[in-house]
Amino acid sequence: MTAPRPTQDRVVDGPTPKHAQLREILRRVIERELPPGSPIASERELAESYGVSRLTVRSAIGKLVEEGLLTRARGKGTFTAARRMELQLYLMSFTGDMRRRGLEPSTEVLEKEVRVPPPPHARALGLGQGQPAYRLARLRRADGVPLAVERGWYHPGHVPGLLDLDLTQSLYEQIARHHDLRFDHARQTVWAEAADRETSRLLGIRAGDPLLVFRRISTTRGEPAEDITSWYRGDRYQVSMQLDPTVPAEDGGNP
Repeated sequence: MTAPRPTQDRVVDGPTPKHAQLREILRRVIERELPPGSPIASERELAESYGVSRLTVRSAIGKLVEEGLLTRARGKGTFTAARRMELQLYLMSFTGDMRRRGLEPSTEVLEKEVRVPPPPHARALGLGQGQPAYRLARLRRADGVPLAVERGWYHPGHVPGLLDLDLTQSLYEQIARHHDLRFDHARQTVWAEAADRETSRLLGIRAGDPLLVFRRISTTRGEPAEDITSWYRGDRYQVSMQLDPTVPAEDGGNP
């Protein structure tokens, strides 16, 4: 990062604040030249290299940390962060998604049992009062890296014998193979959340780190069968979606 630079990679006097210029310079270097996990130069080295103050360097790096391009390790320095995976909103198993990306998925079963779900989950699955459901919690990894914790409820009448399946494999593939059932529709809600102590321990992150949370209610043959909540590492995922213009019917097509 101290090699001779073209003009666009120099910090100059002008209307654009120096910390913003340096931030964009460092962004280009990170995205084009440095693989994930690479250390970057110290604040002092960057200040000397670009002819700016250490306060300017600290501001530029702080913004890149906020954006997720850099990560700080106490006592070790600042490093380029792992690239986030695009998490698109479609009905696909974690196993299938990771294989599509060329990664090796693996699953650890944390909990499996039959018990009465809390009222919100019972209602989502259309269960009567006191009726039990399958409870399943799993830790999902890709290439050995923990990426998500899943905790779900399943309707025993619509996915019978679920807990007898090989739950270290794709649940969707197992259900399709053994019961000729497929989840054909889902409604999904997404929000952000800070990691609690247990989830952070499972994912190998710090308590309070950001998570992307997805609650999905899936149907098979038109009946609700799955109510699952998944906690994904915020430093590894970002959500993308395609938005097309639509005109609400009640507006009659008026702009």
